[in-house]
Amino acid sequence: MPVDASPVTHTLSEAASKALLRTHGVPLLDEREVVDTEAAVVAAGELGLPVVVKLCGEAIAHKTERGLVRLGLGDERDVSLAASELLAAATPPDGDVTLLVAPMVKGTRELIAGVAVDPQFGPTVLLGVGGILAEAVGDAVVRLVPLARADAEDMIDGLATQALLGPFRGEPAVDRDALVEVLLGLSAVAEADPSIVAVDLNPLIIVDGRPVAVDALVERHHPADADAATAAPPTHRPRPTAAQMRALFEPGGVVVAGASTHPGKFGFVSLHNILASGYEGTVLATNRDGAEVLGVQTVPDVADLPDGQVDLAFVCTPAAANPPLLRAAAAKGVKAAFVTSAGYGEAGPGGQVAQAELVALCDELGILLAGPNGQGVVSTPVNLCAQIVAPYPPRGHVGVASQSGNLVSSFENLAVATGIGISRAISAGNAAAVGVPDYLEHFADDPETSVGLAYVEGVTDGRTFVERMAAVATRMPLVLLKGGATAGGQRAAASHTGSLATDDRVFDGACRQAGITRAVSVEDAFEAAATFASQPLPAGPRTVVMTTAGGWGVLGADAIHRSDLSLATLPDDLRAAIDGRLPPRWSGSNPVDLAGGETRDTIPEVLELIAAHPEVDAVIYLGLGIQANQGRLMRRGRFHPNHGIGRIVTYHERQDARFAQAAADVSDATSKPVLCATELAVADPDNPGPATVRATGRLCYPSADRAVRALEHLWRRRRHLDRHVTG
Repeated sequence: MPVDASPVTHTLSEAASKALLRTHGVPLLDEREVVDTEAAVVAAGELGLPVVVKLCGEAIAHKTERGLVRLGLGDERDVSLAASELLAAATPPDGDVTLLVAPMVKGTRELIAGVAVDPQFGPTVLLGVGGILAEAVGDAVVRLVPLARADAEDMIDGLATQALLGPFRGEPAVDRDALVEVLLGLSAVAEADPSIVAVDLNPLIIVDGRPVAVDALVERHHPADADAATAAPPTHRPRPTAAQMRALFEPGGVVVAGASTHPGKFGFVSLHNILASGYEGTVLATNRDGAEVLGVQTVPDVADLPDGQVDLAFVCTPAAANPPLLRAAAAKGVKAAFVTSAGYGEAGPGGQVAQAELVALCDELGILLAGPNGQGVVSTPVNLCAQIVAPYPPRGHVGVASQSGNLVSSFENLAVATGIGISRAISAGNAAAVGVPDYLEHFADDPETSVGLAYVEGVTDGRTFVERMAAVATRMPLVLLKGGATAGGQRAAASHTGSLATDDRVFDGACRQAGITRAVSVEDAFEAAATFASQPLPAGPRTVVMTTAGGWGVLGADAIHRSDLSLATLPDDLRAAIDGRLPPRWSGSNPVDLAGGETRDTIPEVLELIAAHPEVDAVIYLGLGIQANQGRLMRRGRFHPNHGIGRIVTYHERQDARFAQAAADVSDATSKPVLCATELAVADPDNPGPATVRATGRLCYPSADRAVRALEHLWRRRRHLDRHVTG
């Protein structure tokens, strides 16, 4: 639960902090807390020299800055002198003090681990690279409390500097199981005590491969403020009913309120798009002059409509006109209203009041309120394009929900370009009553939708948002693009929607923990969703790159090495089988560089050999379309079709179409992802290679890097499902 950070906090002494952490299994040094010099000497003898001696007290948080730590004390005299000096250094504001005696440990690697309370997501656990690299590298990962063991394992895997976790300068690799226990212990501490504001294990030194917390501090809300620190549970709106969602996405009839005769007005464009998309339900419209618009005879007022003919109102009228309009619409049987009107929550205090009144009115009337200040709704299974902009995407299985209407357009444009279609798409606008999670939950139960694709800029209750999205992600792949990931983006998001983005690292960790695929760009988001919609999940990360030319394969291999995937080592039997179909000059390794040695059937045969092998999990095929690309130049040249050119052009084009079809067929036969990549997907989309990929219902990627990135998304989902759902 999110916690208000405003109440006064206090820090436990290091000894008390460590005592609390030990009760939850956090591994710490065997230390002694003593009150005088003589006891310090005895403790040092019990622990074994050399030791560290520190001055300890609840008012002493920054020992090093004040010189209250003595390191490397190698004999009893040194211990006695250090203890005396530390006790003498105590000041009245320090209050009651003690001495903490601990073994002296050294390590060449340091980590940071701890607990922090995020204002949107509540308690979190952090793991990062520590020591002098902490600020320079900034390598840290975060997950929400409570952690499952799989979450802790994901955190360790998520550190970018993995080399520090392996064997290092003669020291063994980090004991990952022990590090998992540290993270689980921190989670248990935070879960057990809601008053905890922060826990800091810094440094977490790696000693003989095992993590050891040398310093530890726990910060709590002051007992007098503990109750105030825990925010009251947020109130959640009731979720739309199934009947309301059907009225929005599969209406029997639509009324455009505020239809216009001017082709530049929303009221004209939206009516045009509904009619032009082939929607077969009843289409009615209102216009204050009762004019005919696009062949539809309008009426001046919603009250003039026949009863029971429409269940969706698409509202293009000014905000002030909407309350009486919606009352009349409810009387006519309308169950959902998409409100494009601006002047609500995004328009300042007055607009916020108007928006609250609009929500209350729709609740009273039993109308689902989509928007306001939204772009529209698309539902291809019923040929509905009720939106104030183009385009209308092809039918498919990707469901889109976005806080920004512009991003809906972007995803729809990419659907048109790639042929990977969309089932439903909606702009949430101000999301005054119905938000992105509501739509995605509906898509998860929608037989027309197999993948969710969302854009968000900010969330007001991060914990609830992630919990709801995690439930969606267990039922279908969910791809999320977030605006406001940088400081500049956060300012733009606030000015655009009035919502403030939370810390991006926390958000990213929450997404990974929930099994949400987080994208970094519009293209990445759409391609991830399109890949989920058209390719099977790989069983593992072992990937083979098959290429018609060496350079493409080298770049593909580089991209794989930068990813979570692995470049598979070709098994001897697979190499021998490929030897039988290629001349000796082929690469003999992965990437499988055909080196121009292919004949009529080489590519389909080698592709099948690779994908069918049990030690290969996925294939990326590079160089598709190269023959047909030469054919295009020949077809346009002045010698076509003579000199045998006509025949060879036809052959080239037919071959690349065969290769693309073979990739899809092999994928279907082996239930393994086979991804085709070529810049011709954008440079010449009519090339028979990429054109046939689209015809098979799959995405042709414009580069090896983009194909690798998409495949990495598939593998991450498979790994998450294996660890969290079936593991």
